[in-house]
Amino acid sequence: MPDRGGGPTGPRIRAGRPSRRARTLLLTLGVLAVLGMAFTMFAGFWTDWLWYRSVHYSSVFTTTLSTKIGLFFVFGLLMALAVGFNIWLAHRLRPPLSAMSMEQQSLDRYRMAIAPYKAWLLLAVTCLVGLIAGASASSQWRTWLLWVNGVPFHQKDPQFHLDVAFYAFDLPWYRFLLGFGFATAILCLIAAALTHYLYGGLRVTSPGARATAAATGHLSVLLGIFVALKAVAYWLDRYGLAVKSSDFKATGNWTGLRYVDANAYLPAKTILFCIAVICALLFFATLWRRTWQLPVIGFGLMVLSAILIGGLYPAIVQKFQVQPNEQAKEAPYVQKNLKATREAYGIDDTEVTEYPGTSATKDKTKLRDQVDATASIRIMDPNVVSPTFQQLQQIKAYYGFPTNLDVDRYTTKDGKDQDTVIGLRELNLDGVPKNNWINDHFRYTHGYGVVAAKGTEADSEGRPAFIEKNLPSTGDLGSYQQQIYYGEKTTTYSIVGGPQKEVDYPDNEHERTTSYRGDSGVNLDNPVNRAAYAVAFNEPQILYSGAIGKGSRILYNRTPKDRVEAVAPWLTIDGDAYPAVVGNRIQWIVDAYTTTNGYPYASRTTLGDTTADSLTATNTSRAVVAQQNQVNYIRNSVKATVDAYTGEVKLYQWDTKDPVLKTWMKAFPGTVKPRSDISADLMAHLRYPQDLFKVQRELLARYHVPDAQTFLSGSEVWEVPDDPTNDSGSAVPPYYLSMRMPDQSAQAFSLTTTFTPNGRSNLSAFMAVDSDPRAGDYGKIRILKLPTSTNFDGPKQVQSQFNSESDIAEKISLLSRGHSKVEYGNLLTVPLDGGLLYAEPVYVRGGSLKYPLLRKVLVTYEGKTAFKDTLDEALDEVFGVKSAARPPQTGNNPPDTSNPTVRQALEDAQKAFDAGQQALKEGPDWDAYAKAQKDLQAALKRAEDAQAKVDKAAGGKKS
Repeated sequence: MPDRGGGPTGPRIRAGRPSRRARTLLLTLGVLAVLGMAFTMFAGFWTDWLWYRSVHYSSVFTTTLSTKIGLFFVFGLLMALAVGFNIWLAHRLRPPLSAMSMEQQSLDRYRMAIAPYKAWLLLAVTCLVGLIAGASASSQWRTWLLWVNGVPFHQKDPQFHLDVAFYAFDLPWYRFLLGFGFATAILCLIAAALTHYLYGGLRVTSPGARATAAATGHLSVLLGIFVALKAVAYWLDRYGLAVKSSDFKATGNWTGLRYVDANAYLPAKTILFCIAVICALLFFATLWRRTWQLPVIGFGLMVLSAILIGGLYPAIVQKFQVQPNEQAKEAPYVQKNLKATREAYGIDDTEVTEYPGTSATKDKTKLRDQVDATASIRIMDPNVVSPTFQQLQQIKAYYGFPTNLDVDRYTTKDGKDQDTVIGLRELNLDGVPKNNWINDHFRYTHGYGVVAAKGTEADSEGRPAFIEKNLPSTGDLGSYQQQIYYGEKTTTYSIVGGPQKEVDYPDNEHERTTSYRGDSGVNLDNPVNRAAYAVAFNEPQILYSGAIGKGSRILYNRTPKDRVEAVAPWLTIDGDAYPAVVGNRIQWIVDAYTTTNGYPYASRTTLGDTTADSLTATNTSRAVVAQQNQVNYIRNSVKATVDAYTGEVKLYQWDTKDPVLKTWMKAFPGTVKPRSDISADLMAHLRYPQDLFKVQRELLARYHVPDAQTFLSGSEVWEVPDDPTNDSGSAVPPYYLSMRMPDQSAQAFSLTTTFTPNGRSNLSAFMAVDSDPRAGDYGKIRILKLPTSTNFDGPKQVQSQFNSESDIAEKISLLSRGHSKVEYGNLLTVPLDGGLLYAEPVYVRGGSLKYPLLRKVLVTYEGKTAFKDTLDEALDEVFGVKSAARPPQTGNNPPDTSNPTVRQALEDAQKAFDAGQQALKEGPDWDAYAKAQKDLQAALKRAEDAQAKVDKAAGGKKS
């Protein structure tokens, strides 16, 4: 044939098709992309497995993973098979070809287009719905484990007389199955209807019958299954009424049946169940009748019944039976709610006693002496003095203390328990001299040492009276492993134990180095591990850095809350982990809760809202984990510890009766140690958790009343007052304090709070819970209820009284002159001989000082207020007498002013005191004030020594 191209002959290249080299390149890139995605997924899985294995909780990982995989495949396969089978069946039941209408001619183009790919299309559709259903089911692993491992509560609900376990463990799983059934039925119905329509079994515009007999039967069965599931839903809804939440005008948030539920909704659900069963049978009957007439009528009747019986009838009952006599109708159900709520939150044994609010003792000396026996009033506020710890004990900029310190108790040398403010000198990467990858992750890896101070004392300059200080830390706590690799401020990973040395602590302008010797973390000797972590942490240097070698280990998930939540994902973690020296180790102690929202009749609460206070408003790290959880049952079932050096996590069973914990222990055997494994050293530092206390006080503000009539009247509703010491507008936090309640014979470490009437500022009640587990009354809640006929000042009014007294206001004004700032510490309330004693430390931060120092103490009792330099002086002024129990400050005898040395020392002391007061008025001049305080301390010391010599000489003459 003639050449018509006009150009050179040779192999022709199809227009628009890439060359072989380009195709090879694209294929290679595609394979690499797939491999990259696969390795990224593998890296996430592999690093998780390595971490769980490193903390010896691999069973948690495997149990959780296997449960998720099992649910994914079982329910994904069920959904895929159900949808695929119905598509296949609809295709098989398609009618034979007949005269083509315009509708069928249009559909024929689609049928021809998909004909070569029918099998692939069916596979794609079933895989897609299977993947979605499987992913949804795998998220229900907690629900499955609770159902399959559930143990009885041995408590029955008052309506259906079923064990609480049915509502907590069984009903959620049944609801999931029901939801899955509805989704399957709807998807199968849609898929079958589309297939029937595509192949002519259903017609929309064509003349003649709208559906073939086969399509009618097939779709009727699917509709019958859907209606049958609706019948099951109506039946389960009957039990769901026991855990249903609703708004109730008299109580606000309400859970459980009310009068209208028991007398209208409950019978309505039963009637609708019967109607739905009949309607489902009518749909199934179309297999023989081949008509939709009766099923459609039945379905319409069910819808109409749902509107009339399920909606209109209960509204009529509420309007004409309940509202005219609401209290009488609702009282029996409110009583059930009262009982269930108190049991579910562990407040059923709360002891409410009447408290006069005024003292009957006229002997002021006796009252003054009672103060020390009644409470160890803490003047070191852990939420104020952190900057003071930072300034005096930070030592290096790469150390830091948490914003809020903790309160614990330690045994003094004389064998008494001392309330102690404690904090750890943790790593602060913001203070590292030069931030780079090596410094941030290899050299600066840990904090060092404990700093602790007496809670009830300050030194002469207003600083904390440290019992453990300096670097390395020394003091009353003995010897212990001081390096802190795991802490609240340690949020990044570190690579330790390899060729790169770590900074341990500074020593005389030099830095000591160390190398981690613990077995924590994951070994990076394996190149696969290094590659996996390089991908997981998006840090390529992990793969090739020479700073990583034999023995290198990577530490991460280093905050105590993160570690406990990871090894026990079924627990809710308290917002405040706190450190303690236990034996020769620093241990973080973490309180953890088991919860459920399936306790019948118990009112629900949102943990995040209930546990919020003025501290969480300014420090989100103190917020409870899983703060949006709505629960109506909570137990402090687990006490956990995290070793600050090794990161070892231990879970201890605390509540041995909690059925929720027993269920999880069945699901994860061996993860929780028995309570008997808690050592005596550890037991001495356990305490009642703050978040549980805050939940309980929120509930007790309403549920402290014993009878339904009072509850419904709302006359005894209390509220937690706002924190009067700051402008946050949030609730006052509870305070730890060693104190004695009126029915106690000795002080006990307690957690305390106050209540005010709803919408008012005067005091309604004082609440305390015994917080020392070594005491027999641990966990006992006591409420002192004040008379409603008399007004007693609440926290806000007391604070206002402090600020409004002219003498105090003038002194505070002097303290806040210049660039100084007055900061109020915790306003502590102490029941004393029928009255209420308030004490509040006052700190000043300003001038050349960047940290608060205790300058004054405010005390008030029954209208008498004092504002003095020390707590003892303030108490002496309030009661008008000095404590007979206070030891003399200079020898055993009054100062001998005839002795020239004593007289001169006292004159010097007076001059130093006057100079200090003058420095406060002028500016204040804090440098001059500090110098005057040092001179005062030195002069008093000289006077004490001289007086001791006088006393010794006098004793020798007598002998």
